[in-house]
Amino acid sequence: VCTAFNADFDGDQMAVHVPLSREAVVEAQRLMLSTNNMLAPSSGFPIVSPTLDMVLGMYYLTGIDSEQLTPVEKDEDGNPKYKMFANFDDVQLAYDTERIKLREMIKVRDEAGEWIDTTVGRIIFNRTLPEEMGFRNHLFTRSEIEALVGESVNDLGNEITAVMLDKLKDVGFKYATQSGTTIAMKDIVVPPQKQSLLSAADTKISRLDEQYLEGLITESERYKAAIAIWTDVSDKMTKAVEDNLPSYGGIFAMADSGAKGNIAQIKQMAGMRGLMSDPKGRIIEMPIRSSFAEGLSVLEYFISTHGARKGLADTALRTADSGYLTRRLADVAQDVIITTEDDPGAQGILITDEGQSGIQAPLVDRIVTRYLSEPIVHPETGEVIADRDELITRELAKEIAEAKVKQAWVFSPLSSTTQRGISQKCYGASLATGSPALLGEAVGIIAAQSIGEPGTQLTMRTFHTGGVAGKDITSGLPRVVELFEARQPKGMAVLSEIGGKVELAQLPEGRVVRVISSEEFSEEMDIPATHRQMVKTGDWVDAGEPVLSIKKTAKAAAVKAGTYDELQDEITATVAGTVQVTKTAVRITWNEIDEREYVIPAASEILVADGDTVEPGHALTDGPKNPQDILRIEGQAAVQRYLVDEVQAVYRSQGVQLHDKHIEVIVRQMMRKVRVDNPGDSDLLPGELVDRHDYEYTNNNMLAEGGEPATASPVLLGVTRASLNTQSFLAAASFQETARVLTEAAVNGSVDRLNGLKENVIIGRLIPARLDLSEEGRKRLGIKEGDRKAGLLTGFTKAPATFEEALAAIGGTELIGVGAEVGPGRGSDTVAAAASAAKLSSGDDDGLRAAVSALSDAASSRESSAGSGEDDAARAAEALRASTSTAEENPEPAPQFVDEGAGENGSPESSGDSKNGESENTGE
Repeated sequence: VCTAFNADFDGDQMAVHVPLSREAVVEAQRLMLSTNNMLAPSSGFPIVSPTLDMVLGMYYLTGIDSEQLTPVEKDEDGNPKYKMFANFDDVQLAYDTERIKLREMIKVRDEAGEWIDTTVGRIIFNRTLPEEMGFRNHLFTRSEIEALVGESVNDLGNEITAVMLDKLKDVGFKYATQSGTTIAMKDIVVPPQKQSLLSAADTKISRLDEQYLEGLITESERYKAAIAIWTDVSDKMTKAVEDNLPSYGGIFAMADSGAKGNIAQIKQMAGMRGLMSDPKGRIIEMPIRSSFAEGLSVLEYFISTHGARKGLADTALRTADSGYLTRRLADVAQDVIITTEDDPGAQGILITDEGQSGIQAPLVDRIVTRYLSEPIVHPETGEVIADRDELITRELAKEIAEAKVKQAWVFSPLSSTTQRGISQKCYGASLATGSPALLGEAVGIIAAQSIGEPGTQLTMRTFHTGGVAGKDITSGLPRVVELFEARQPKGMAVLSEIGGKVELAQLPEGRVVRVISSEEFSEEMDIPATHRQMVKTGDWVDAGEPVLSIKKTAKAAAVKAGTYDELQDEITATVAGTVQVTKTAVRITWNEIDEREYVIPAASEILVADGDTVEPGHALTDGPKNPQDILRIEGQAAVQRYLVDEVQAVYRSQGVQLHDKHIEVIVRQMMRKVRVDNPGDSDLLPGELVDRHDYEYTNNNMLAEGGEPATASPVLLGVTRASLNTQSFLAAASFQETARVLTEAAVNGSVDRLNGLKENVIIGRLIPARLDLSEEGRKRLGIKEGDRKAGLLTGFTKAPATFEEALAAIGGTELIGVGAEVGPGRGSDTVAAAASAAKLSSGDDDGLRAAVSALSDAASSRESSAGSGEDDAARAAEALRASTSTAEENPEPAPQFVDEGAGENGSPESSGDSKNGESENTGE
């Protein structure tokens, strides 16, 4: 569980929480226990898995001795000759009596009676696995072990996996010890190609310097080329080190098994340290040629200290920055809770195999745990693999991958149209369980945590490659923050606002890219029998110029018939253009040309060539795109896709697994608002930011009343602005700028509907995220259907009635917890209601009598006159307070749990449901 708690053994402390109420105990047992949380909610991959020494032990156990890889003895057919055994038990006996070695290849009959080539180690390893998993006859590295644990969780469940993991741990430690793995200087082999690689690079660098001195290249071009040369040498050196590592050595075993370290670190030990950056982040041109095995010169040592200090400073800063990002994400998404099962208005989004960023997850990993919005059809056979509204499980995802499907339409948090929270259909399944997300699950908080938690693993670096004209490439955590805050990125790309042909030009003000869009339109005029054309094909006509004139014969006939007034002597062109004449018509075609000119900054590299055709939103220069530009030019779907792909690119480049749906939840919250362009007949203001649902509601009302609806454009807000623009002023005030938020709320007379988590925590209510809202949730919590009483917590613990509820009974409004509809002429019910309330809040008989008499007076006076309600209310409240104080003086034992509707001493428990403003009487 160390991974999940991020715990290490350097003096870490942990809080101990004691759950008190019965609900809390059940929740801790069924939902929070580590055994029930084998999969990471961020990716759906196992979070409990052997690491470090355990991996090394299993790698040693399932490996083969190096001298065994080239066996000496062969049989007549040329196959290697191994010792043969009848079954696994014989092998174990032979090993125990030291007749064969642990990693020696042998031939043995397996459980099914088939001959297999394996080792003693693999047989011992397989004995720790459940029978259902079969015999695994291969070398196990860390990734293989993780896949094994994932398979076990999905196929066999948590309990069996927990037992298996415990056995794997023991085996791993035992054989790691037995392997006697050590590291010695002789394990670090300096590759023989090293010198030739370095001298080849030196030759290239001296050629570069000559070109620079001759004035053929600029300083920044020389610098960039030098960096490229050394980067290439570094990559080749890594390959050389890898090829020359002795496969029996401890260093190789640790890196190859995935227990610790990687080839890049071994390259620094055996090959060369490579390029370092200075304190500003600019890469130092002079690489460190020595490796740690050979030892560094004084100058090289000082160059390398730059990187070391930067690394430590980064780690300290990163922790704080990552924590702050998590807080902002949690704040923007805290009210995203699964509120409904279906969402009839939802439209799917298209997920394709090729993303915008180079490092892209395969299609199946991005669609698993989602519902399909369109069926998936096999590309070759045409059969339906999965239908609309079907949940894509891991098994189904494998089928889709085997069919080589290239795209899928799925429901996503981005497509949800629910006003509050999100629908189960759009969210899909919970990654932690693989089953559909339950009603009341706080998926917003899960998303914020999943994105924020690996933030500390992301790098903080901004690379500067070049002098004055160099660009900064923002990567790692700052890039993620930049995307979620929807900021204008540094050195951003110039985007084409229209589609068309590209023309490059060099003007005095700099390089210019022109995009010319030319669209052809045409208009056709029929030639009547009475007219003839005055123009021929290829002629140019202006608007108003005559195109057709009346024939003399037709004119004479019309004069004779007296219809001449109805005919036009000449029919003119309504538009200017080129003429095309056919037998029956004259067509005028014209082109509408739209031209945009972009001045390109000196430092930018142009990505288009003369004569290229571009689409709207196409990048004309290199650099990151500005999300606001994408929204303006290409629209909402394009900017949502861009943000998801770009955030994923950063996480994947650091090897962090994260499902797209978490990022989509946050992006959805960033696009909640629209900006009013034209208010129409509504009471909205131009330029006002309004919630998308409020805007649609206002417009529907306008249309119903026959008024002119408002128009608005979508807005992309950064997470900080989106948190402060939330509908709950309590949540916004608890986030940042408290005084400003509260004064604005007071001035506007804002109402907080208490829909999110934070606002309820602030005022001490139960949060709306609770799993007892659906049948599946109650099953997981172990609540029997009869146990759950509406209005009570979850059916275990009795909810006390409040003074306000008793007063509500006198006031004539409904009483939560009692189904009696109280009003004029229902005096006895009022008394019953108050009696029940008092009984719940105290259990003291004298106090109860006082409350009942006060309330019966109130009821009778209410029937006779409606005037003295307030005094009666005060008396009732006084009586109730007295009853509670008496109860405090004579404390009773703690209330017992309610069982199937029976109260204490078997008296019926009154409880009603106050949902939707109706109440039903479940008491007697």
